[in-house]
Amino acid sequence: MIAVVKLVSSFFFISLLLVSTAIQAQDEKDFLESKQLFAGYVDILYSKSEDKVYLALDIEQFNQQMLFQSSLPQGIGSNDIGLDRGQLGETRLVKFQRFGNKVLLKQLNTDYRASSANAAEIKSIDEAFADSVIAGFEISHEKGGKVYIDYTPFLLSDIHGIIDTLSQTGQGAYSLDKNRSGVYLARTKTFERNTELEALVTFAGNSQGRYIRQVTPDAKSVSVHLHHSFVALPDDDYKTRVFHPYSGFWKHSYLDYSAPIDMDMEQKFIPRHRLAKKNPDAEVSEAVEPIIYYLDPGIPEPVMTALREGALWWDQAFSAAGYKNAFQVKVLPVDADPMDVRYNVIQWVHRATRGWSYGASVIDPRTGEIIKGHVTLGSLRVRQDFLIALGMTSPFDSNADNDAAGSIDVNTEAQLAMALDRIRQLSAHEVGQNK
Repeated sequence: MIAVVKLVSSFFFISLLLVSTAIQAQDEKDFLESKQLFAGYVDILYSKSEDKVYLALDIEQFNQQMLFQSSLPQGIGSNDIGLDRGQLGETRLVKFQRFGNKVLLKQLNTDYRASSANAAEIKSIDEAFADSVIAGFEISHEKGGKVYIDYTPFLLSDIHGIIDTLSQTGQGAYSLDKNRSGVYLARTKTFERNTELEALVTFAGNSQGRYIRQVTPDAKSVSVHLHHSFVALPDDDYKTRVFHPYSGFWKHSYLDYSAPIDMDMEQKFIPRHRLAKKNPDAEVSEAVEPIIYYLDPGIPEPVMTALREGALWWDQAFSAAGYKNAFQVKVLPVDADPMDVRYNVIQWVHRATRGWSYGASVIDPRTGEIIKGHVTLGSLRVRQDFLIALGMTSPFDSNADNDAAGSIDVNTEAQLAMALDRIRQLSAHEVGQNK
């Protein structure tokens, strides 16, 4: 009798085990079956039926430092508001950490550090200053050394501070409307050393400001694109260059609490691209990897040529430093994404009124190395320079003929040439901020 009971119990246990295994296998199949896989640095799964993106994190990727970059690939178009197409957000040093059934994305504090070899001293400084958890995720699935998290809520969040900017510029009180937001799959991609995600995000509000009414078809609904990049850290071969106030460069700095008492705690470096000669012993050599800036393919002629010529003036400086063809300017390939961190870009940005042009960078916060240069040039600048030239050279010849529309038919080649010369200088100036 006892043997029969044991046999029945064993059979029951085995049956439960088989049923449990079958359920797990079905769960695995159900979770992965209908999703599109993007394999790369951080794998992405996309569920069309849910319009959701999941990150598939390898166990080894937990606690692994990487760069996180947010940006605004499609902006609002108002210089007064300041949310331009192509605008970069903050570059963050981050890592994923697991806490039970949750995964947290932590931004590490890079402003306060220790260069000491004493592990306890390094730990004491890390523990003295707060980090920032910028996102939290529940684990949706786990199998075969992969942890799957639903990234969609964070992708559809206001990582760029749109709501605060609209409020601070007096445009009104806005809130994020997830019902009018969604994953933008066309620019959601993975590569060997970076993963790119994008979403259309809509903000609903009362549109109090005139600037937002000026640039949107319905100022109660402001829809922009937000982009997220995860980037593998560069290797340790980059050599920092100490900042000097006479250098004419910006500075990248942090406080080193392990510096000797009689030394300055602030460690200051020049932000710059990595550049090395193929032949270090040669007086003139090509670069191991040239610095390439890509022009926005939407730039019209003759402005495109002028911008290329102006940016290429920098190759003279690299030639004087012993490099051959180390700085190049090309047109961005049609299938390339200007927000992809692999491309240094010169973007042609339109606004309702003339606004600033500027150079920005994705910088490794540990070293100051420029990972990506990103130049924004306002398209109305060249038109205003042309009008200034016309104003400085009028009145025109009184013998000029009027056309059918009543405008004066005059030769303005010299004025156009001046405007294009100014845009060459602007191109060189803004690109130069990323050298």
